[in-house]
Amino acid sequence: MSEPTFLTSSGDFPGCVLIYDGTCRLCVTAKQGIEQLQAESRPNVRMIPYQSDEAKKLLGNKHQPGRPDVAYLADPQGRISQGLDAFLYLLPGLKGGRFLAALFRIPFAKSIGQLIYRGIARYRYRLFGEVPLESPDPYAFKSVPEKLLP
Repeated sequence: MSEPTFLTSSGDFPGCVLIYDGTCRLCVTAKQGIEQLQAESRPNVRMIPYQSDEAKKLLGNKHQPGRPDVAYLADPQGRISQGLDAFLYLLPGLKGGRFLAALFRIPFAKSIGQLIYRGIARYRYRLFGEVPLESPDPYAFKSVPEKLLP
């Protein structure tokens, strides 16, 4: 994927939107963590669930029914970054993010990061579970497995 140019030197993301899986416990928890980090620095990206109408409009033909395979970052010009790349472009605007961004400049670090991202993304529901869409609590269960019921 070619490198998007929507990052400013100050790490601002004017008009950028992070599109995350709104029913994935890991994704919702990561979104909340990013929101907390932004609150400690400066707000710079809006976040919406993949299941929203706005996400469908922003992603166009990249939006498919069902669960998304990756997270997306849309910039004001309509360019879309996905997967690990969506998060790498957020790093400079987050507290402590510049250090992590520097780590990904080490040879092979980004390739290893992409492999890890793809593995976690593929099995995220098995590993972390599901939450109801628009749940304020990422630890809420959508349903309790029968084997856990009395």
